Amino acid sequence: MARGRIIQHQQVRTVLRQADGTLRLDDDAPLADDARWLPPQTGTVYGVALNHRSLLDAMAAAFEDAPYKAPPQAPVLFIKTSNTGIGHLEPIPFPADAERIQAGGALGVVIGKRARKVLAENALAHVAGYTVVNEVSLPETSFYRPAVKAKCRDGFCPAGPLIVPADGIDPQTLEARTYVNGQLKETNRCADLARGVAQLIADVSEFMTLEAGDMLIAGTPLRTVDLTPGDVVSVVIDGVGRLENPVIAEGSLQ
Repeated sequence: MARGRIIQHQQVRTVLRQADGTLRLDDDAPLADDARWLPPQTGTVYGVALNHRSLLDAMAAAFEDAPYKAPPQAPVLFIKTSNTGIGHLEPIPFPADAERIQAGGALGVVIGKRARKVLAENALAHVAGYTVVNEVSLPETSFYRPAVKAKCRDGFCPAGPLIVPADGIDPQTLEARTYVNGQLKETNRCADLARGVAQLIADVSEFMTLEAGDMLIAGTPLRTVDLTPGDVVSVVIDGVGRLENPVIAEGSLQ
């Protein structure tokens, strides 16, 4: 059953999607009007840089320059720290010192059981489910070493609303569509990932253990979607969900 998390009456509660599509709390009580969505995952969130073919193609010439002189041979990871996490309908702060921020609609892969040195053919058995993510960032100049200052601003990782169970879902068929003020701006197809979800889990778990509740952001394309205060950005993945957040100037938030 698809599930998420909210704050209701100052308590963190679990939300379950019923068979008829309605949302109720885990004790079958209804959601209050003032309930606030939280990110559905509970563990560490890892972003994966350079895992989309549009980025690899755009960076092909730069890969030949010093000091690297070759494309990356292993996943390039970065962490979306806890301050970045916000839920569905919560505002994304536009930093006062930023000229631009950019959306990054993507698939979130939530780990269900410990993954350590797993094989690609077994990797999806370690997935609890999938959710929708907007990996917001300042414009990037370094992909080998993603900058904390660009990636880890407050509210720069909306996710949710729900985690949808992995059973019956082929992640390679999914696509994340990003809309700004109702207009389609970008389509991020998992079929265009350099490492598909199963291979990504296998490659990451080769050198680090993924724990239940952790989430991998499978990859974002070359950034093209700018956001400004007053925008409403939505990321939709059919069969997984719709994540919507307004963009608000940082100084206007309480």
